[in-house]
Amino acid sequence: MSTSKRVITREEWEKKLNEVKIRKEDMNKLVMNYLVTEGYVEAAERFKMESGTEPLVDLASITERMAVKKALHCGDIEDAIEKVNDLNPEILDTNPQLFFLLQQQKLIELIRNGKTEEALEFAQEELAPRGEENQSFLEELEKTVSLLAFENAADCPVGGLLDISQRLKTANEVNAAILTSQNHEKDPKLPSLLKMLVWAQSQLDEKALYPHIKDLSTGVLEDHSASKK
Repeated sequence: MSTSKRVITREEWEKKLNEVKIRKEDMNKLVMNYLVTEGYVEAAERFKMESGTEPLVDLASITERMAVKKALHCGDIEDAIEKVNDLNPEILDTNPQLFFLLQQQKLIELIRNGKTEEALEFAQEELAPRGEENQSFLEELEKTVSLLAFENAADCPVGGLLDISQRLKTANEVNAAILTSQNHEKDPKLPSLLKMLVWAQSQLDEKALYPHIKDLSTGVLEDHSASKK
């Protein structure tokens, strides 16, 4: 049985690609979706003027959402909570897990700043009652409080909670919740489409030799002979 792959020439491949018709309006919506989701408000405003593409959310809300994200990146949890409530108080009222995540982050910031007594008091008064109602909350609380058992909290097995990556994780969760409350996708569509392209090429690789898009940033086709180098 022959196992040779079908060879598709550049001419054949480009002809097939040219037969696929994509409306400019759809491409513009894809770009606007990316700009809005990622929070590039100035770029979104310019793109709206140049392309006539209307965003699905009020662009002013992007600035407010980015202000929340900035506060979380800086470790100012109280300010972030206040800004979220100004945007939409139902976001935290209807999402106890997200609110606990913010409170946990506040506890982490107190520990980071060496405010041990304040951290213990906050843990006992604000987080412990929530831990009694939810086992996963209790586990997270115990893990966070264990940072206080070490003279150098970074030496704790869960010292990673003090990493900036933990702030970013919290910020991403809050950002996703805000987008959901605005009936907007949590993630931009463009990266998902690019991942789908990579997956589709890997599947086709098993059956044929054809011009690849090796560099997604340029979209330039490379002949199958070049792609093997």
